[in-house]
Amino acid sequence: MVCLLYLYVSPPPLSLTYTHTGNIGCLVNGAGLAMATMDIVQLHGGSPANFLDVGGKVQEEQVEKAFNILTQDPAVKTIFVNIFGGIVDCRVIASGIVSACRKTGLSLPLVVRLQGANMEEARKILDNSGLHIQAHDQFNEAAEAAVKSLEGK
Repeated sequence: MVCLLYLYVSPPPLSLTYTHTGNIGCLVNGAGLAMATMDIVQLHGGSPANFLDVGGKVQEEQVEKAFNILTQDPAVKTIFVNIFGGIVDCRVIASGIVSACRKTGLSLPLVVRLQGANMEEARKILDNSGLHIQAHDQFNEAAEAAVKSLEGK
């Protein structure tokens, strides 16, 4: 059972909702995927830190703001981005991730799963960024990698 503490809601136009509890920061799109992400992280023995839903109309600025929220939380020890791009363009997410990592100087482990619209191009953006990003195609593998990153494995 996940118990969440309400922490942050940003005003429009960002419209981000953040709640807090564990140590794996989760950035997702859609409430259903957020709940599933929290469940699978727990299934693998992890503790999701939050419910951070960037929504279906996310833009690069929102991804950057979401990273700022996660990196300012001292309890977050790794970040797990899990996006299903039915409406969301995965390239926007990937560009936002790269920009946010550079702007924040991210030193936490980062696990990313992008599926859906323009995911191949998004993967190239991540791969060509020169950043240490663990990219996975499968939901289960990505969640397991996020949990293992806490153990240094």
